[in-house]
Amino acid sequence: MNLLSLNYGNKTLPPKTTRLRTITACSPRQDLKGRTVAVVGLGKSGKAAARLALARGASVVGIDQNASLLEQDPSFVTLKDNGLETILGHFDWKLLNDADVVVVSPGIPLENYGLSYLLQTGKQVMSELDFASEVLPKSVRILAVTGTNGKSTVVTFAGQMLSHFGINTFVGGNLGNPLSEMAFEHLRSPSQECELKVAVVEVSSYQMEIPCVYFCPSVSVVLNLTPDHLERHKTMLSYAESKCRLFSHLANTKLGVLSFGNQHLDEAVRKYWNKFNLAWIGAFPGVKINMEAKNATFRVPDIGVASQLQLGGMRAIGNHNYYNAAVAALSVAGLDVGVQIEAINSTIEKLRPPPHRMQVVHKDIHGVTWVDDSKATNIAATHTGLMGLKGQKSVILLGGLAKVLNGQASNGFEELVEPLKGHRCVVTFGSSGAMIHQTLSDNNLSIPCIRATNLKDAVEHARKMAKHGDAIVLSPACASFDEFRNFEHRGMFFQELALSA
Repeated sequence: MNLLSLNYGNKTLPPKTTRLRTITACSPRQDLKGRTVAVVGLGKSGKAAARLALARGASVVGIDQNASLLEQDPSFVTLKDNGLETILGHFDWKLLNDADVVVVSPGIPLENYGLSYLLQTGKQVMSELDFASEVLPKSVRILAVTGTNGKSTVVTFAGQMLSHFGINTFVGGNLGNPLSEMAFEHLRSPSQECELKVAVVEVSSYQMEIPCVYFCPSVSVVLNLTPDHLERHKTMLSYAESKCRLFSHLANTKLGVLSFGNQHLDEAVRKYWNKFNLAWIGAFPGVKINMEAKNATFRVPDIGVASQLQLGGMRAIGNHNYYNAAVAALSVAGLDVGVQIEAINSTIEKLRPPPHRMQVVHKDIHGVTWVDDSKATNIAATHTGLMGLKGQKSVILLGGLAKVLNGQASNGFEELVEPLKGHRCVVTFGSSGAMIHQTLSDNNLSIPCIRATNLKDAVEHARKMAKHGDAIVLSPACASFDEFRNFEHRGMFFQELALSA
């Protein structure tokens, strides 16, 4: 990469002759030796990709605009100590022309830094998922799950099911550990490659904006599609197309699991119809869930599945978790790793959702149950959570930073008026709290609605309103960035307040 003539702020970037230190993998594989990899975006997945690139022998340049945050991050400092060159802040995007490979973190839109142009010119521009998959053992079966809501829970349930049967499984992706971390560990310890059987990967729409070549799931799942991330995707069809790219490069059993009856998904998936075996969520071939009988019926002739799953033993809160467990079971059976639906019946009562997804924090001395659903960052997720609370009178906390709904006349919160009926009250908070309060009031909300300033204030109001036997539920229907780093930070803050009761 020719860096000699470019200036960054008051600094001159290191010339090409600068000797870069590299992490040497214990594995002899140094397939990128002599090549330059530019990693754009140094969040969690970007840092993992940079470490993997160094292990593969590349000279690596990491690019990010958040200099102050990164310089306080110990993992970033370690990468620099191991040879990562960095460009922090503004830079000339034409620099990327000189890289052999450009790896793009999911938080970076393709409109930035000329990335769309580079893709069109044939430059090797890759997602972190694809970059990691290039060096994964071919024997590893991949289960990939996306959708607007529920993907973290389905991924977690599938991982728990596989682990129950002693199948060595990686669980991560957009949830927790980036796929590049697993790839790095296997480069470092190649003798363990044969032990890993399955990778269960949560995939966001951002991660699928760049077409993949090496990321080839055996089973791909698109759970649902409701308005979200439209500030980036612009239209629902574009959003659906990103999700459905998950069906473009299937391998092995080639099972595609898709939500039934969504017009945007139906249109986006047409180009892939002849590439996979179809299973619907909510129709046959596929899986149907009977909420009253609390069971799921599976019929997928293409992969030889015809069975039933009993869901009555589920301990996770919310009826929506019946769907999550059923889809996880179908996906695991579709991997063809020796696990049948009938056997999965033994795992149902042991399933536990991930943190901040209708997570029971504790029951306090006043008989009030505190529930953390901070992961509900959009209206559809909160709607699903509320529907699962039938029979449990609750104080519902709504607020934060509302998502953009491009091209829609309303902000969407009127959709929550019906499922809020019968609850104790609503407390709105955060930067969008006043707007949510106004929308609910304008649409004849039938229960009290209290306006609070921030989450701490909302919890104080909730504490005063809740009666013995009630629940206090944080299910915000909003992003967290007005007050917190992310939904996890918001959830942990709520839990601290709950436990201080």
